[in-house]
Amino acid sequence: MAEEPAARPPDRRRAGWTIAGLLLTGVVSVALLSGWSSLGASAKGMRLARLQQSPQWRDGTFVNPQGTWGDTGRALSRMFERVPGDVPDTPVPVVRTDPMQLATASTRGLRITWFGHSSTLVQIDGVNVLTDPLWSDRPSPLAWIGPKRWYAPPIALSDLPRIDAVVISHDHYDHLDRATIQAMRGWKTVFVVPLGMGAHLASWGIPNSRIKELDWWESTRVGDLAIHATPSRHHTGRLSPQSDKTLWAGYALVGPSHRVYYSGDTGFFPGLADIGSRLGPFDAAMIEAGQYDPDWPDWHLGPEQAVEASRLVRAEVLIPVHWALLKLAHHTWTEPAERVSAAAACRGVKVAIPPPGLPLDLGADKAPTKWWPALPWHTAVERPVAATRNGAAGDRFQLPTCSATAAVRSREPSQ
Repeated sequence: MAEEPAARPPDRRRAGWTIAGLLLTGVVSVALLSGWSSLGASAKGMRLARLQQSPQWRDGTFVNPQGTWGDTGRALSRMFERVPGDVPDTPVPVVRTDPMQLATASTRGLRITWFGHSSTLVQIDGVNVLTDPLWSDRPSPLAWIGPKRWYAPPIALSDLPRIDAVVISHDHYDHLDRATIQAMRGWKTVFVVPLGMGAHLASWGIPNSRIKELDWWESTRVGDLAIHATPSRHHTGRLSPQSDKTLWAGYALVGPSHRVYYSGDTGFFPGLADIGSRLGPFDAAMIEAGQYDPDWPDWHLGPEQAVEASRLVRAEVLIPVHWALLKLAHHTWTEPAERVSAAAACRGVKVAIPPPGLPLDLGADKAPTKWWPALPWHTAVERPVAATRNGAAGDRFQLPTCSATAAVRSREPSQ
């Protein structure tokens, strides 16, 4: 009778590869599921019916009344362009925010703490409002891809004071961060968002009872504070098929004693004057002034138009935001502050540019001195950003010019 062959010893190498493969598959699956979850959800049911009734909704998407223009081909060809100084080569002078200071009331009833990019804590008449909070390392659906922030948040989310309201301007990743929102699920916070965006938050576990969706000029109240959604000129979308299925907005925070305007992301448009006349004047305006490019002038304001926007909304003090945290455009990282300072001096606008993390008590604290390094930058004359009037490349807004805008500079421009 033939002898049976001896049992083959286990192939430990193959078993190791199998385990490694399973682990890798698991990691990839988790990453893909996480990324898919970050896309959010589409409006359905009553939420969809409501946004379809908006005056801004036409033929299946939200639209800008003015239209928008961009040189898509040129922008794509420059996607990976590097400009010397577009990313800091030395640490950004960030202030570690003192939680105890935020826990005490402002002596004047209005304190603004900018954490970099568009994340800001507004403590206004006893109500604490957080704008577009971004605490993740990257504004991206995946943790390993996308622009990386240049420094850690100046304060941990858990060290913030009680947050009464979170306002979100639109659903681009650098303004709506899934991980940050999900970290707030246990808070008693009200989330104020433009139409359609509530579906994202609900899919991430925020109860519908704590979500307030607003169309332009609609408002909600949080304590003694009225929060008004204001028009802006931008776009939305976390994936191409989702483009412009949610609305974009700015906000006016109107309390018993103080008023603050937050622009969100916006191109220049005449309706800024309507915001000022209907809801202003404002004690302070947080207006996006960074991440701009002449190839897409209708998406963001840029420094000079941000200064003009502060005049139109009737702000006493301009605080430029949307800069100093991420590289999203082709300019030196300090250029927004330099050009805002030059344009503000030219136009007689009071500006305050605090370092990230520094609480600023409006009316009590002196405007911070220059804290960013001297780097090359281009003036408005050398590289203008001028929005179109109606989406046509040849018809642009022309702001008043001033020799100081070209003359005030730190060094020669980068090449």
